[in-house]
Amino acid sequence: MNILGYLQKIGKALMVPIAVLPAGGLMLGLGYALDPSGWGANNPLAAVLVYGGKGIMDNQAWLFAVGVAYGLAKDNNGAAALSGLLGLLIVEMIVGNTAVISQITGVPVADMSSSELIASAAAVSAFTGIMMGIVAATLYNRFHTIKLPAALGFFGGKRFVPIVTSLASILISVVMVYVWPAVYGSLVNFGVSISEMGAAGAGIYGFFNRLLIPVGLHHALNQVFIFDLVGINDISKFWSGTGELGVTGMYQAGFFPFMGYGLPAACLAMYHCAKPENKKRVGGILGASALTAILTGVTEPIEFAFMFVAPALYVVHALLAALSLYIAASMQWFAGFTFSGGLIDFILSFNLPLAIKPYMLILQGFAFAVIYYSVFRFAIVKFDLKTPGREDAEVAEENETTTNEKAAQYLKALGGHSNLTSIDSCITRLRLTLKDISIVDERTLKAIGAMGVVKIGANNLQVIIGTEAEEVAHSMKLIPETRDLSDVVVPSFSA
Repeated sequence: MNILGYLQKIGKALMVPIAVLPAGGLMLGLGYALDPSGWGANNPLAAVLVYGGKGIMDNQAWLFAVGVAYGLAKDNNGAAALSGLLGLLIVEMIVGNTAVISQITGVPVADMSSSELIASAAAVSAFTGIMMGIVAATLYNRFHTIKLPAALGFFGGKRFVPIVTSLASILISVVMVYVWPAVYGSLVNFGVSISEMGAAGAGIYGFFNRLLIPVGLHHALNQVFIFDLVGINDISKFWSGTGELGVTGMYQAGFFPFMGYGLPAACLAMYHCAKPENKKRVGGILGASALTAILTGVTEPIEFAFMFVAPALYVVHALLAALSLYIAASMQWFAGFTFSGGLIDFILSFNLPLAIKPYMLILQGFAFAVIYYSVFRFAIVKFDLKTPGREDAEVAEENETTTNEKAAQYLKALGGHSNLTSIDSCITRLRLTLKDISIVDERTLKAIGAMGVVKIGANNLQVIIGTEAEEVAHSMKLIPETRDLSDVVVPSFSA
């Protein structure tokens, strides 16, 4: 499969966790609107909404690790999803723990720079979740049918996937311990170097802020420009009124036009470009994502919906974000946010002392809505980009287990799907419920390889076949009920 095809698969897998993000964004935004100063400390309903929303938005890494692993696994198996979560937890415990980092690198925690400490705290992100989801799914697809020696048979098949994922996660974590802080620190230094460039610097910040979201490193630049790493502290100074009129707010204002107007318009373009049969399916997700962006400025559900399936279009989005920040900063149209660039923060900041002509950001927003809609619709149609609802019809992959003759032989000896009401397994045996147990050919089952047949009641049967039981049961389930088993050759029994 080519790289674009694989990115398309990732994009489709992302739709599972993306679908829940708008709920978190809306809860956070509404809770913040009810209690903008206390974030729930002064209002019980706001507290419920804020912390309910945080339960989703603060755990994006977990959602993406589970959702991507599940979506990319050949059979959407829960073992892959569990392995994705397991891999992420290992990364979190190693890369997100300064004490462990100190043990690995030999650098005392007290001697770590502020950027290294922040890098460790930011190591677990949506990107990390996606990465571990991909790793877990890849390992699942490769090893979920692995056969181990009889003594280790219990750990074969799907049970082997969490084990190998754990080992891979440890290796990835050790690499990240050295690489992640270095990359993070380089971005911080880059941010410092452009912080004296005025409106142009704001535009460059906007471009890289969006461009780095897929890998979770936009936080490095945020520490420079909107927080207090180097003294700019754009958000705090804007809301407290302690900044400089005409300067403070330049790194916030330009977010409003593309977050609250541009990206929702992009959602409309993607909806209009979806295939007719898919519009109902994608319309709900795109509509909820657009509403979330308008009200709260939470745009990740939109951006993750197209960043992997149309990476070139995502670069265009980053350029438009840069243009938005540059225009707002150079024209000195200022508003601010504490949460994000949505309508709630815009209204709350409208009359603050350092706000300058914030109404002009509305006009800029409408202009960007037209630009985003036009650019997205043109690019999607012209280059046949596989945005939500435009995916290629999947070519069903031939599942190797449907050709597993042993499973077909067992199924034939049991009377076929028409005689089975349930197929399950434990460590060494098939656990079956049958309609008519009398037609089961026990001699053939033993000729195939069964070590024993145990009848339990009138309709339940256990076939003892050894540690491959789980794989055989899985293969039996995947054999189509319409398959004619008359051509399946079963071995003859010899006493």
